[in-house]
Amino acid sequence: MAVRGITFDFWDTIVADDTDEPIRAERGLGSKAQTRVSSFVDEVSEHYPDIPDAEVLKALDTAQSTFRHHWKVEHHTPCVADRLMVGFKTLNIAATPGFEGLVHTWETMEVEIPPRLVDGIGDCLAALHGPYKIGIISDAIVTPGLGLRQILRDYGLFQYFDHFVFSDEAGASKPAARVFDLACEGLGVAPSELAHVGDRPANDILGPNEYGAFSVLYTGAIDRRVPGDPEASVVVSHMDRMVDSIAGLSR
Repeated sequence: MAVRGITFDFWDTIVADDTDEPIRAERGLGSKAQTRVSSFVDEVSEHYPDIPDAEVLKALDTAQSTFRHHWKVEHHTPCVADRLMVGFKTLNIAATPGFEGLVHTWETMEVEIPPRLVDGIGDCLAALHGPYKIGIISDAIVTPGLGLRQILRDYGLFQYFDHFVFSDEAGASKPAARVFDLACEGLGVAPSELAHVGDRPANDILGPNEYGAFSVLYTGAIDRRVPGDPEASVVVSHMDRMVDSIAGLSR
């Protein structure tokens, strides 16, 4: 059976993660990681000045490690507000008056200064659009699905996608079967007719392999392969080879 539907990961598959950092530096802005930390510390310190910064930082570390457990072990990604509230609860304090602004800062950072597109993705999507139904299955780690859609609009790529599955909206993240269920339902294809493209073997290859779909490992932004990784249906190192590689997949 040939491929009828294709889903793409977002990070390091459509955009190259952290390529926004040089732009931030040129504008005199701190890194994303630094800005997230400082915005959290500043918000707490403004309203609870008696709490030492070291204690605030430790609470944020707890929030971040709790999120990573949800993501990596339980395969779902709590929204930024829920993640940050773990830090507030660790400090035994209520949400501050600026809490919503803090969440907004985290969620919009990569929308306001987006990372660059991976080489060739625009031409690749234009060629695939029409012959195939195209979707996205992406884990929303900081920027939510709402913001990721905006990045696609700003780059003029939104039009190529027929369906979106973002983990903050789906209640599950890769490699959970639920995200592939939602993608197949939204694209109107069977699991055996789906090919998923992504960069993380543990998420983007293991997930579709176990689901009965084709898996396409994209290594053009970063090659994450290590011995013992699940084997992809095909490995593609540049988007200009994607169309032919997917056309060659069949069972």
